Amino acid sequence: MHLAETQQVTPGRRLPAAVSAVPVTAPPAPDGPAQWHRVLTLLADVSLFIGTRSVWTQAATHQLVLAGVISVCYASILVTGVLALTVRRTRSLARLDLVVLATAVTLTLCAWTLNHRGGDEAALTSQAARELVAGHPVYGQPWPWLFQAKGVALTPTFDGGYDFTYGYPPLTPLLTAPLLWLGHGGAPATGAATVALVVGAVVLWRLLPVPWRSAATMVCLGFGFLPGYARQGYPAIVALALLVPVVVRWPRLGARGRLGAAGIARAACLGAACAAQQLPWFVTPFLLAGVYAVRRGELGGRAAARVVLRIAGIAVLTWLLVNAYFAVSEPGHWLEGIALPLTQGAVLHGQGLVDVSLYFTHGSDRLDWYGHASVLLAAALLAVFVLFVRRLGPAATVLPWCAFYVATRSQDGYYLMMTPLWLAAAVTAPLPEFARAWQPRPRPLTGPRRRPALAAAVVVLLAPALVSAALAATGRPPLRMDVTAARHTSGQTLSRLTLRVTNTGGTALTPHYMLTTSQGMSRYWSLARGPATLAAHTTATVELRAPSGGFTLPAKKSARLRLRAFTGSPQTLSTRDLSRAELGLRPPRG
Repeated sequence: MHLAETQQVTPGRRLPAAVSAVPVTAPPAPDGPAQWHRVLTLLADVSLFIGTRSVWTQAATHQLVLAGVISVCYASILVTGVLALTVRRTRSLARLDLVVLATAVTLTLCAWTLNHRGGDEAALTSQAARELVAGHPVYGQPWPWLFQAKGVALTPTFDGGYDFTYGYPPLTPLLTAPLLWLGHGGAPATGAATVALVVGAVVLWRLLPVPWRSAATMVCLGFGFLPGYARQGYPAIVALALLVPVVVRWPRLGARGRLGAAGIARAACLGAACAAQQLPWFVTPFLLAGVYAVRRGELGGRAAARVVLRIAGIAVLTWLLVNAYFAVSEPGHWLEGIALPLTQGAVLHGQGLVDVSLYFTHGSDRLDWYGHASVLLAAALLAVFVLFVRRLGPAATVLPWCAFYVATRSQDGYYLMMTPLWLAAAVTAPLPEFARAWQPRPRPLTGPRRRPALAAAVVVLLAPALVSAALAATGRPPLRMDVTAARHTSGQTLSRLTLRVTNTGGTALTPHYMLTTSQGMSRYWSLARGPATLAAHTTATVELRAPSGGFTLPAKKSARLRLRAFTGSPQTLSTRDLSRAELGLRPPRG
């Protein structure tokens, strides 16, 4: 045993040195902050380092004043890091949380000042704002010249074309219009999105309990990913900012059957978010279903229905007010435009199940089933959420995005751009808020065997989506392609390709071809000679012309060359990996 535990001490006897040296831990100060609060502040502070060096390097080359501001932000990060671990009062640590937020906002604005051109989202949104100010139609108008600028990516579609039109609800162009003075290109849209992100971060910071505020700084402005999307001009950032006040403490919306001024404002924010971008359309049913379940457990069915109807009515009215001008002036194009991301038929892209067909199985003749799986999974998750709202209630802001994992466009942005809402729900909508929520329990789901019955119900609900996803992923590429000749304009530049193409399926197909050298898509090659449509079980020779007269291959040996063929009806993909020898090219040096 330790000496301190066995030594007996008699009155008047001096303690041995070994005993007297045992340290005594002082009790914490009554006003001292919790250690986890210190750690959270420190983590938020550390997250501001990510990406800051590249911004400082860019500023030091061209704009020394901004470089100086960023250097001051470095000092702020360092000093705050020291103080976060040493201050002794909770109020002092709360003030440091404010310093971290101010530093993050400064760095976000500095990064926007240096990089505000944006991408295709910003270009389209800014052009829509310009057309709106000029009194011209916004929807259904192709603007192909926007995509000739550097950094503005094209969105290829299965039918061999590209999407050159604006395909989002109109609130973001309306907010961008006052910022057109910022310049040409996508700067007005990136400015509007960055301001919206900063405002959303400040609102979330203010609405969260004091110890959790630095988490809002970290998720919204730290790490660099959301400011990066804002600098690309994504309308979803505006929608995110509007959803923040909706999601904070959302189970208490309509408590005791009353909305009040704050509840009306939150319902209006929900409608405005749906008028900014389509992603809020997917989370709204979960929030309304959750509010109904909580209110029904508190007030009963009729009163809960009245609360939800009032929330939905205010949201719909707000949405209609934002869309009214466009719905009246260009109804057909407006309706097609706001539904465009769901109907445009853009080619596969993302970090979800579609990667099986994109990279592992060389294609599929059942790609339509990815879209079916996404819709079915969204409906199934909503049904499961209603059945188990007492357990799944806090996940209402996360569950909707699971459906995008099996969609044809399963980009990471669909997941991460709404992550601040995950934080808001985790802090302000915990499990106890749903303890008395109503859960539907039909007679087959009750009784002594209710657990197996509930498990079987979940399987039945999810099965259609899983089967659809499996059908899509296990499809086979319908076209077999072989290169028979290649023409070059220079050593590493292709001008034409001649292919022998066989349609192995039982349906006539109209393929559109492209050559890719990375994980993304490229521009389509035009058909110079040969049939556009291949009948079932036939073989034909086609000659393809490179876009813009030439396709330059990368010099790296590791670059993977893929010949892809898309068809629009039905949606299919066929891929063939090519070697440089097949294209008649010399291996690159090194």
